[in-house]
Amino acid sequence: MKERSKGRSQEQAAVKANIKSRKTVAKYEQVGKLPSEMKKPRTYRTRKDPFEEDWPEVEQMLAAAPELEATALFEWLCRDLRPGKYQEGQLRTFQRRVSEWRALNQEQVAVLEQVHRPGEVLQTDGTWLTELGITIQGEAFKHILIHCVLPYSNWEWGVIAQTESQLALQRGLQSTLFRLGYVPRYHQTDNSSAATYQVRQGTDGERAYTPGYVALLDHFGLEPRTIRVGCPEQNGDIEASNGGLKRALVQHLLLRGSRDFASLEAYEQFIETVFEQRNQGRQQRLLEELAVMKPLTAPPLGSYQEVRVKVTRASIIRVQNNVYSVPTSLIGRQVTVRLYEWHLEVYFGQKLIESIPRLVGQKKEQINYRHLVGSLLRKPGGFRDYRYREALFPSLVFRQAWDQLGQWYSPRKADLIYLRLLRLATRHLECEVATALTLLLAGDSRWDETDVEQLLQAQPAVAVPMLSPPTIDLEQYDRLLKEATYVPA
Repeated sequence: MKERSKGRSQEQAAVKANIKSRKTVAKYEQVGKLPSEMKKPRTYRTRKDPFEEDWPEVEQMLAAAPELEATALFEWLCRDLRPGKYQEGQLRTFQRRVSEWRALNQEQVAVLEQVHRPGEVLQTDGTWLTELGITIQGEAFKHILIHCVLPYSNWEWGVIAQTESQLALQRGLQSTLFRLGYVPRYHQTDNSSAATYQVRQGTDGERAYTPGYVALLDHFGLEPRTIRVGCPEQNGDIEASNGGLKRALVQHLLLRGSRDFASLEAYEQFIETVFEQRNQGRQQRLLEELAVMKPLTAPPLGSYQEVRVKVTRASIIRVQNNVYSVPTSLIGRQVTVRLYEWHLEVYFGQKLIESIPRLVGQKKEQINYRHLVGSLLRKPGGFRDYRYREALFPSLVFRQAWDQLGQWYSPRKADLIYLRLLRLATRHLECEVATALTLLLAGDSRWDETDVEQLLQAQPAVAVPMLSPPTIDLEQYDRLLKEATYVPA
């Protein structure tokens, strides 16, 4: 039409518009409309609907159970309703019919996008990262990330923890606030036990804030805010950020070429690097948030919780429903236990007695045979039925040695020999005793603790090199003091 307005012939206009037929140009010129304006919606089917006869029954099934999948419904149609009528190749057609029915008849819940105000709220959530397959010095590392996000700018930070405990929540929140240097108005979290508890048994989801969580927020000048029970979409921003962070971590791990780290500190540094890179593009909106936040003035809280417990007659302490052994000299004494994220420390007075890896979960035990071997040697008859006996096998070779001794000697004598082996492990290196047991188990002759002791004594002693005392030239310090010049501030 444009070419025709320039005086071109119908043939010339057809060539310019890449239309083969002059008659086509004449048709559109005659009606004075574009091809797109002449299209009409199709109201007829190009082929007969193969499911028309049985579709009312299918609709009834979908209305009664909307969660039914098209594949399962098609199998029901072929097997129960009309055996032999339909073929496997018609599944895709049936899926399109079901999808069209859902689009026209099945109501869904829409996502209600929220308006975020700068500097108003900091959201916190715990997300498990064990699925990343991280190892520390070759050992699988089970851990969770306490993840904090500002919804307006999407600025984020977090720390690694063992569980989503109140101590872990405190570490994550404190680390984030001190990284920001400012404090928003609200802190929002879900209804985890680290922040809330059920008010009464049998109530319909009614929960209240724990005193420890309220004290934590009061310290930093934050107001608590949580989501409704069973409504995770109200925490949608942090949930979406969890997914994005995990994808970013996977990509950085692929670029790194390894998922093994030399230490926990190295892995934490890796996490912080990923956070810093993700936050680089969020600085402009972050500045808008910081402009309306109040500066952080509260001092940092301690990185541990402190409890007082009494050592039982079994030389154990119970901390958060877990059992830990301590030296028998503390039996009947009150000790102070400091709970850190990854370990706990036992103090008597101001003296550190033990540092023990912290157990995750409840009703678990951490028994150190070095604490109890003396008592067991005085009462060897109590070993076989000792409640925590399995913890007295430091490694598999020790258990194999006890089983072998039980085949050679009477139960009492086998237990006594094994306990003497444990005493050797306390006086020598445990690995040396394990090596001696491995050598003896490989042979066929009978042995006892004296044979293990002989092997330990037969090992050549490592010669300690003699070092000559260094000569210190104090005149070098005199020359430095003479040559130093005073530079006024």
